[in-house]
Amino acid sequence: MSDIEHHDQFPLSLPTDDYDLDGDRLREECGVFGIFGHPDAAAITALGLHALQHRGQEAAGIVAFDGKRFNTERRLGLVGDHFSSEQTIQRLPGNAAIGHVRYSTTGDTILRNVQPLFAELASGGFAVAHNGNLTNGLSLRRDLVRDGAIYQSTSDTEVILHLVARSRRGPLLERFIEALRQIEGAYSLVALSNKKLIGARDPLGIRPLVLGSLDGKYILASETCALDIIGAKYERDVENGEIIVISESGIESHKPFPPMPMRPCIFEYIYFARPDSIVHGRSVYDVRKNMGIQLAQESAVDVDVVIPVPDSGVPAAIGYAQASGIPFELGIIRNHYVGRTFIQPRQSIRELGVRMKHSANRSVVSGKRIVLIDDSIVRGTTSVKIVQMMRDAGAKEVHFRISSPPITHPDYYGIDTPKREKLLAANHSLEDMRRFIGCDSLAFLSVDGIYRAVGYEGRDPQRPQFTDHCFTGDYPTPLTDLNGDAGRQQLSLLAEAV
Repeated sequence: MSDIEHHDQFPLSLPTDDYDLDGDRLREECGVFGIFGHPDAAAITALGLHALQHRGQEAAGIVAFDGKRFNTERRLGLVGDHFSSEQTIQRLPGNAAIGHVRYSTTGDTILRNVQPLFAELASGGFAVAHNGNLTNGLSLRRDLVRDGAIYQSTSDTEVILHLVARSRRGPLLERFIEALRQIEGAYSLVALSNKKLIGARDPLGIRPLVLGSLDGKYILASETCALDIIGAKYERDVENGEIIVISESGIESHKPFPPMPMRPCIFEYIYFARPDSIVHGRSVYDVRKNMGIQLAQESAVDVDVVIPVPDSGVPAAIGYAQASGIPFELGIIRNHYVGRTFIQPRQSIRELGVRMKHSANRSVVSGKRIVLIDDSIVRGTTSVKIVQMMRDAGAKEVHFRISSPPITHPDYYGIDTPKREKLLAANHSLEDMRRFIGCDSLAFLSVDGIYRAVGYEGRDPQRPQFTDHCFTGDYPTPLTDLNGDAGRQQLSLLAEAV
């Protein structure tokens, strides 16, 4: 039976825009960076953002303070397109700066939504950059607008600025803490005032934030790879629910929230973090290799060659090959010099456009039984095209193995996932998915398997070690914007369980 016949029997069809492979990937969240007290603050921030570019490619921005005024540069596009010139850095004088790379999960891709966002408060200028998503951001925005607030953006980050501005507390830190007490969801924040650099992480530590140092000056960043690029020393992770305050007096740690069990996002290990980063003491590269090892143990298949779907499938494929003893080969070559997949009105041209990003390495594939290793399946449309590409290149059999569990629930914490009705695994059996994709066999890593890959015996059902709702439906915070006030008791119950 041909691949097309497989699809004709399956009730799900490919929309015409699904030839755009970009639409079938999990979107990176955002990346933040901040440094205080260094004469080259803006240049160092630009380098840090370069290292975090994988977390957001739609826009980038830097705010620097020179002792008298805040200077801002915000641009649509890549960091290197706008922050590599000496002229741009000269427009950002000062010894303190924060920066942001963005992929929009709330708010359109327009310049007024590019972060860091800045406002003049009664106490002086205040800039903030945010990685994550507020699950009550729309509700707070509605209430603030009703009370007379005027918004300049559609980003939920601006909610934080308004809450700080409206606080009746005294010092800025107290107003900042009061604002954080009102927000729900996931966040890692860096903020800059005329005297302080502030970092904050949500009470569950869903989004990452690390503390580093360079020439005796402190740095905040989303990942350790941003420290490596500038030769900075990794000091430690910012703890869940912790606020770090850096000033000329040194560094302070504040923990204004009730203690809660930490639940960082498991997708940092699966997809988002750069392979050379260290997340919570674990090498991302090593964890991804371990996922491949676990996958080989759970879902062995008799094939001739292991082939990764580049680039995120490479470490898991290496682990799968090592554990199975099957040779590893690069059977798919990715073109790194292509942006958005080529879109043209005629379907025949759209199909050709897919090959601009991925090409089959025919000498490796032809006449072979192959197993493809990828990190995840979202809607499945990319997988369909990759499998067909392998068949067109002469593969005798095409098996598919995924180094994470099936994605059955959408994310509301800063990952741009489709609605549940568009998630392939949420609506179809494993056999239906196999037929739709057109592969000879299909298997996913189990939930316990992914926990074992990180270093645990398995998932603790009473107190999960990670935020893993995309696989389990276990959302760790209230989803107020989605469900109204239902579930607001969840956070307090979690706190009481500690």
